[in-house]
Amino acid sequence: QVQLVESGGGLVQSGGSLRLSCAASGRIFSINVMGWYRQAPGKQRELVAHITRGGTSSYADSMKGRFTISRDNGKNMVYLQMNSLKTEDTAVYYCNARGLALPHQESMEYWGKGTLVTVSS
Repeated sequence: QVQLVESGGGLVQSGGSLRLSCAASGRIFSINVMGWYRQAPGKQRELVAHITRGGTSSYADSMKGRFTISRDNGKNMVYLQMNSLKTEDTAVYYCNARGLALPHQESMEYWGKGTLVTVSS
């Protein structure tokens, strides 16, 4: 099994910043893509950003220029720096990892349990 644990969520005022972290552990052979998704109340889960093992990142349009995703391959961690937060960024943020799991290098996709980000006006 592979576990993803997010941290760093909380309450912040509009215009503020937060940094989310996600640690992957367990029977991991390699992680190709790590990413962040979010789900606001009453809405579907949506992609925030993802990053490949080689460092290529991609963002949803509404996050470009405000959010920055990064990762530490050696620690199997991914981060999301969120700046200029808006009330509409309020959501549960989920970590996602796709790659290969031990012992047979089978394809895997795992999700964290989420961390709540609340942006107040």
